[in-house]
Amino acid sequence: MVTLKMLAKECGVSVATVSKALNGASDISAETALRIQKAAAEMGYTPCAAARSLKTSRSHNIGVIFSDGTSSGLTHEHFAYILNSFKRRAEELSFDITLISDQPGPWGGDYVNHVRFRNCDGVAVLVADNAAPTAQELVRAGVPVVSVDYHFDNCSCIESDNVSGIRELVEYVYSQGHRKIAVIFGDDNVVTRIRMSSFFNTCTKLGLTIPEEYICHGRYHSGELSARATRRLMELPEPPTCILYPDDFSYFGGKQALEDMCLSVPEDVSVAGYDGISVGRVVSLTTVQQDTEAIGIAAANELARAVEEGRGYLPRTQVIPCSLITGATVRKI
Repeated sequence: MVTLKMLAKECGVSVATVSKALNGASDISAETALRIQKAAAEMGYTPCAAARSLKTSRSHNIGVIFSDGTSSGLTHEHFAYILNSFKRRAEELSFDITLISDQPGPWGGDYVNHVRFRNCDGVAVLVADNAAPTAQELVRAGVPVVSVDYHFDNCSCIESDNVSGIRELVEYVYSQGHRKIAVIFGDDNVVTRIRMSSFFNTCTKLGLTIPEEYICHGRYHSGELSARATRRLMELPEPPTCILYPDDFSYFGGKQALEDMCLSVPEDVSVAGYDGISVGRVVSLTTVQQDTEAIGIAAANELARAVEEGRGYLPRTQVIPCSLITGATVRKI
């Protein structure tokens, strides 16, 4: 392993001069700095992360809590895209990424001890149902925390504009002549409650009264529960002319149920999803596109800011716009 001392000997300078050259100090000449940096590259010098951490009190490592109630993990396309853009931007900002779990290990068996064990500069809560206690404990421990969609005290939040997303979707379905609109909501969490409020608020403004039997509750990313709800809705004496699913993935469970009932989309019933994942585009699904690229980048930028500003950091909320995708699954009546 090449050390600073070996570099100093090779370049005929002191260890302090080598350190300054590699860290961009301004009190040595550009010519000397370039010569030392070139030698470091040729000799294969790699800075010691542990030593740098001791010097700067930073590890340049940020943790990611990525655990959803459906146990889909990295197979959940929507959140996988967010994680991908988050990771890419964090690496541009010179951070490494560590996935933080609550599984037993040398750190114990909880998120907070895992974060401490890995000496993370900050933590991003990208998807974690019921994560409020964990987030608050991290904040109390002085760890900067940024979340996606979930609001916690003293944490910044990057959220998709679910209010506008649902409003535009309902208004579009209404503009196509639909008045019998059924909805299947996801898990009972803050995102669902925001979407529910926007749905009912929009329906009220449009003069629509939604029967209780048109309101179903399922789970995100659950084709099975969406299939059950679809069958129940279409067996009503007056079935809906349009069904809104909690997400694009869940729609495919509903699609199977409709096919089993010998019903077709959109001839017999119109449908719409939410998220805008790639498989939905294949079938030209009407949906709301969440900007996963912008969400991930914003989360990484915000966490980097929190780490940089330390105790003077002021949390904030950023709302990322959605866009309506008018596919072929909503028929004009």
